[in-house]
Amino acid sequence: MKQKVGIVGFRGYSGAELVRILDRHPRLEPVLLEHRKDVQDHGPLPDRHARIPCTPEAVGGEGLAGVFLATPADVSMELAPWVLEAGAKVVDLSGAFRLRTPENHRRWYKEEHTQPALLAEAVYGLPEFCRERVRTARLVANPGCYPTAANLAIKPLVEAGVVNREAGIVCDAKSGVSGAGRKPSLRTSFCEVTENFSAYSILDHRHVPEVLMTSGLEEGEFSFTAHLLPLDRGILETIYFRTKVESAAALAAIYEKRYAGEPFIRIYPPGHVPDLRAVQRTNFCDIGIKLDPATGRAIVVSAIDNLVKGAAGQALQNMNLVLGLPETEGLL
Repeated sequence: MKQKVGIVGFRGYSGAELVRILDRHPRLEPVLLEHRKDVQDHGPLPDRHARIPCTPEAVGGEGLAGVFLATPADVSMELAPWVLEAGAKVVDLSGAFRLRTPENHRRWYKEEHTQPALLAEAVYGLPEFCRERVRTARLVANPGCYPTAANLAIKPLVEAGVVNREAGIVCDAKSGVSGAGRKPSLRTSFCEVTENFSAYSILDHRHVPEVLMTSGLEEGEFSFTAHLLPLDRGILETIYFRTKVESAAALAAIYEKRYAGEPFIRIYPPGHVPDLRAVQRTNFCDIGIKLDPATGRAIVVSAIDNLVKGAAGQALQNMNLVLGLPETEGLL
């Protein structure tokens, strides 16, 4: 028998991606939780998916093992308490429970946090770094898409002590338009995006504290700029830093050691870097390195699909872990 898992926000891009991925999961069955009646369906959703109201009675009566919240942060804060009370594990795809303290949340999200106790309880769900904590969690905060690509590239190097932190790290990040979500806005409309390329949220992007929190960097050591690509999906980050390591092979060896046995991390041979096509519609993070030994300038390129490893795929990784299933189930 398959375990049932609910999806709130199944009409959005990340929620629809969850439906697509769960359709091939051998042990989980998606149940669509109706939360907003005023939104039209996004694309075809086969009739075989059960739909129930997003209420405590319905969630408890359906016996859901877990619930994905693919919702805005304020909605996640509203729903998470009673979903947990109903006995389901929660993986939240919003930023509601990522930043640990109400003060940090207020600074970066410009809003008050209404569930500080759950914020303190939530486990940040980047499995490559906190897998064992995720296994025992009730509430998992799924990482943001930009921080996923950044931390998977940066943290092993910081841990190994090979980054000249006084020189700082620069992360030049580019994302497809689906990263902004489905809600209409002028900035993400076709006429604004097509044949265009733009930077946004310069120096105050809300994903910056996730990178600092996980990598161990200080805010003054890390410069991050997000850019909007005229594409539907994908994130590519070009990360610049200084190092005293003498070869790209030595940097690659750090990654190979840190990610040995990790199913979703692929390290390229020194001198080769990934592109978006390599990771599209997969849960992989691909990492490539270039180094100029004469000057100590190093560049790491990290690529993910923002809707899979950056959202729905990683959420399923986390749900597999909290439900005691093989982490790769439904993703390979």
